[in-house]
This record gives sequence, structure tokens and C-alpha cells, in this order.
Amino acid sequence: MTDRQENAISDADRADARTIWDFHQMGHELRPCSAAIALGSLDLGVAGTTADLYHAGMFPVVVFTGDTSAATKERFPRGEAIHYREHALSLGVPDEAILLEPKASNTGQNIGFSREVLENAGIAVTTVLLISMPYMQRRAYATCRQLWPGVEPVCVSQPLAFDEYAKTHDDEKQFIDMLMGDMERVMEYPKRGFAIEQHVPERVGDAFERLRARGYDSWLLPA
Repeated sequence: MTDRQENAISDADRADARTIWDFHQMGHELRPCSAAIALGSLDLGVAGTTADLYHAGMFPVVVFTGDTSAATKERFPRGEAIHYREHALSLGVPDEAILLEPKASNTGQNIGFSREVLENAGIAVTTVLLISMPYMQRRAYATCRQLWPGVEPVCVSQPLAFDEYAKTHDDEKQFIDMLMGDMERVMEYPKRGFAIEQHVPERVGDAFERLRARGYDSWLLPA
């Protein structure tokens, strides 16, 4: 991170970003599920967390889902799902416990295509462990509830606090921008039929508006 980027991010900005970060956490109690879906992203920690949870007996089979995107094409040139699978295999997850879904390009497709993969494999699912980046939990939950209403989602992520997770990004500004992008999608996607409606507390909405006014908008939806 450059000095200019560091100086541009104020303590007030970080406080607002933490408010949004906290809202993204679903706070679900971890428990064994019928299957897991590991949602593709730029964070290889999702695959590491998946391996930990498999070894803890939280699920018998996982779908790694995701193609490449603008955010991941350099880090995962062969596709998010493929790189996740390889990392999980290196951490001792057996190949027979892994299903691959390499085509999804958004969260709706992550859920919908993974559902098809599980159904085609003959796996009956009543509960699904959604493993994602920490700030993707709420959007993953809302999407799953909309697209797969007969299944109970349990959301989990790598157990890192805001400050710890921010340090895993080279560009803190971009990290906050991405938090903002997920927040806007939580608010806007129900109107488009992509996700269920969720109550957004006033303090969260206010934090979002302050950050948008400060220029944290590069991952927001096109106008």
C-alpha cells in the first residue's frame, strides 16, 4: 500500500467499514451439514477453511464453485474452483469428497449450479454449509434462501477480525470498496429477485452512505 492510500483512509472510514463488516457476519452456530459449498473468490483462505471443516467432520462432500473474474483472473488463472480444489487436496481433503463446479460467475450461479452438481451426484441435501469470505456471508445466505428455499444454510468463514482480514489485502481501499459492493447487493438484489429481503439497521445504512460519499464506490453496481 502506498503512503497516499494509507493517508486517504481515516479512522472514521475504518469505523464505518467495521460496522458493515459486522453486519455481513451471520453469526451462525457451526454444525454438521449434508454438504458444503465453497464459494469462489480471491481468498484462498476459503479453501483452507473448507479443509479444516472437512477434517472436523462438518460435511461429507464439498462443491468448489467459481470461474475466473476481474478480481481473480491473475491470482487464479485456471479458475477459482480449480485452484480451491488443488489447495484442499494439498491439505488432505480426499478427492472423493470434492465436487467441482467451474462455470459460475456470480453468487446466484454459485448456489444454483452447485445445487445441480449435488443433485446430479445423488446427494440429498437438507442443510448446506456455505463457506465464503467473511464479508460475503450475508449475501450468500440471502441468495441461498431465495434460490434453494428447501435447504437450511449455515454460513461460516475464516475466523478473522476486520483488522486481521484487512492485512491480507495489498490495497485497503479496494478491500473496503469490496465490502461496499457486497453491502449494496444485499440491499438491492432482493428488488431484482436474486435474494431474500433482509432488514438493514439504520447505523449500517448510514455507514454505507458515508463511505459512498467518501469515494468507496469502485465495486458498486453500475448506475
